[in-house]
Amino acid sequence: MVMSPHNRINDQNRGDTMTRMLWRGTIGLLVLALTLTAVVLGKSAMTSSLQLAVIPVTPVSIDKAAAASRLATAVTFKTISFAPGLPTPPEEFRKLHAYMATNFPKLHQALKRDIVSEQSLNVIQDSRGLCRDASAKPILFMAHQDVVPVAPGTEGDWSTGAFDGTIKDGFVWGRGAWDNKGNMMAMLEAIELLAGAGFTPRQTVYIFFGHDEELGGRGAIVLAEKFKRDGVRLELVLDEGMIITEGIVPGLARPSALIGIAEKGYLTLQLTAKGTPGHSSMPPQQTAIGTLAAALTRLEATPSPASLDGIAGRTFAYNAPEMTGLNRVLLSNLWLFRPLVLRELVKTPSTNTMLRTTTAFTVLRAGEKDNVLPGTAHAAVNFRILPGDSVAAIIQRVQAIIGPNIEIKAIGNASEPSPVSSATSAGYRTIERTVRELFPEVVVAPGLMIAATDSRHLTDIADGVYRFSPTRARREDLSRFHGTNERIAIDNFAELIAFYHRLVVNLSAPAAVAQR
Repeated sequence: MVMSPHNRINDQNRGDTMTRMLWRGTIGLLVLALTLTAVVLGKSAMTSSLQLAVIPVTPVSIDKAAAASRLATAVTFKTISFAPGLPTPPEEFRKLHAYMATNFPKLHQALKRDIVSEQSLNVIQDSRGLCRDASAKPILFMAHQDVVPVAPGTEGDWSTGAFDGTIKDGFVWGRGAWDNKGNMMAMLEAIELLAGAGFTPRQTVYIFFGHDEELGGRGAIVLAEKFKRDGVRLELVLDEGMIITEGIVPGLARPSALIGIAEKGYLTLQLTAKGTPGHSSMPPQQTAIGTLAAALTRLEATPSPASLDGIAGRTFAYNAPEMTGLNRVLLSNLWLFRPLVLRELVKTPSTNTMLRTTTAFTVLRAGEKDNVLPGTAHAAVNFRILPGDSVAAIIQRVQAIIGPNIEIKAIGNASEPSPVSSATSAGYRTIERTVRELFPEVVVAPGLMIAATDSRHLTDIADGVYRFSPTRARREDLSRFHGTNERIAIDNFAELIAFYHRLVVNLSAPAAVAQR
C-alpha cells in the first residue's frame, strides 16, 4: 500500500503535536517538581526554633563529694518493692527516714514531716506559714523510696554489690541510684541548701516520697485523698519521668530533654481459650492452645492505629528546627511526608510507642504434661494506652479482633491515660526555663511518658502535672534502668541538685518568660 502525500503530512502533524504535548507535559512536571522542592527546602530552612531564649545561669555551689556520699548511703537501705503480697520490711524505710533526719537538719528544722500511708514519707511541707503568699497554690515535688529487686541469678553480673552504695569511676553505683533515690536525695539536698540560706518560698512547697511506686502507688493514692479532704489544690506537680538523652534522637546532634505532659494508661487483659481435655494421641481439630495461638496471631497482626497527631506531633515540632539533614526536611514538611515518616517511626519500638496504644504479650500458660491436652490456655496481654484511647475502647477492639470464643478479663490495676497538661502554662514554662538556664545546649520539648508514675494519682487536684528529671543517659545506659549495674554520674547528681534548687527559686520569683 502506498501512502499518499496528504496522509504523510497529516501523520507528521499529529506526531509534531504529540511531541509538543509530551514536551509541555515534561516541562510542566519539571516545573512542578522544582516548585515542590523549593517549597520543601524553603519551609525546612524557615522553620523557626521553638526553644525558649534565656540567659544561662551559674548553678548553686555544691559539695559534690559529700552529696554523692549521702546518696551512696541511701542506696544501702534495702527499700525493695517485691511483688504484691510480699511486703518490704518496714525497718528499712524507718532507717532511711532516720538517716534523712540526721543528714538534713536545716530542712527538718524548718519543715514538718508526716507519714501518710505505711512507709510513704509523705509530705515534708512548709508548716510554719513561712511562704510569702498564703493565697498562692502550693507546689508538689515527688520521688519514691522503693526500688525494684535485682533479678534472681544476675547478682554476679553487677560490678559492685547492688546495695553496697559504691562510689567509683565518677559514679554512684547501686539499685536506686538512678531510679529513684537520685531524685529523692537531690530534692533533699536542694531544700537543705535553700533552708540553710534562709530562703522563703512564694508558696507552700510539698515533697512526697512514696514507698510503693513500683507496685502501683498506694501511698500516692492516700496522699491524693488527704489533699482532697483538706481542700488542697496544687499549682504544679513535678515527678520523675522523662530525662536528658544524648545521641538517641536521630538527626539531633544536641541532647534532648522531654518534659512529660501526660503518661500512658495501663491495662492487662487475660485471654482464655477453652478446649476438650484428653490424651494427646487423639487431638480434636481445635485445641485450647491452637485457638488461643490463632487469636494472639490476629491480635498481633492488628495493632492499634498510629498517629502523628497529639503529643508526638508536638514533640517533633519542637525537635525539627534543631535537626539537620533529611530528618529536618521530613519533619518540617509533614504536610507532604507524613505517611513516609509514620511508616519509618513505627519500625522502632522507642518511637512506635509514642504513636499508638501498644500491645505486648507477656505471659502464656497452658498444659501440665506433654501427652495431655489442656482444657484451658491463658495469655496475659499488656496495653500501654495512648491519651485519647481508653480501657473500654481497647477491650471492645480486642474482642472484635479475637472473636467470641475467647474469654476476656481485666486483671491487675488498670488506669486510664492521664489528662494532658498544658505546655504553655506558667508551671511548664518555669520548668522549661530552668532547664534552658542550666543546660543551654539541650533541646527542650513536651513529651509523652510511656510508663506509669505516682503523679498520675494527683491529676485531678493539680493545674498541671509534669514528669521530668535532668538525669543524663546515652543509648547504652538505658539497659541499666531496672537492670544490672544501675548508676548515676556524680556530676549528673550535682546537676539534679542544682535543677531542683533553681526551680524552687524560679517558681518563687517567676521572671517574665522570654519570647520564643
